[in-house]
Amino acid sequence: MRYLLLIYEEPPATPPTEEEWAVMMPQYTAFGQWLRDTGQYLGGEALQPVTDATTVSVRDGRRIVTDGPFAETKEHLGGYYLIDAKDLDAAIEAAARVPGARFGKIEVRPIVEFG
Repeated sequence: MRYLLLIYEEPPATPPTEEEWAVMMPQYTAFGQWLRDTGQYLGGEALQPVTDATTVSVRDGRRIVTDGPFAETKEHLGGYYLIDAKDLDAAIEAAARVPGARFGKIEVRPIVEFG
């Protein structure tokens, strides 16, 4: 079954330093490799900051475009992994291995499989 692992975290007060990136990125690379090695990896990407987001809605046939996210939340969606896990327990195991789970939250969302 396919699952989306949504990585939520509070944006830092200051951008990560080069040293912080040097510690964090190999952890994400290792996690991605683990997903590939276990046959679960289907895709994944980091997202630009929420300040670069655009929200689109349509009301009464009229398109409404606004800058930024729709919801005002403390934590922002920073990236995702699309995985193929045998069941929810396996997806939860994968989510617990996402490096960002140590300081943010990982939402595990099943994908609807249409016919």
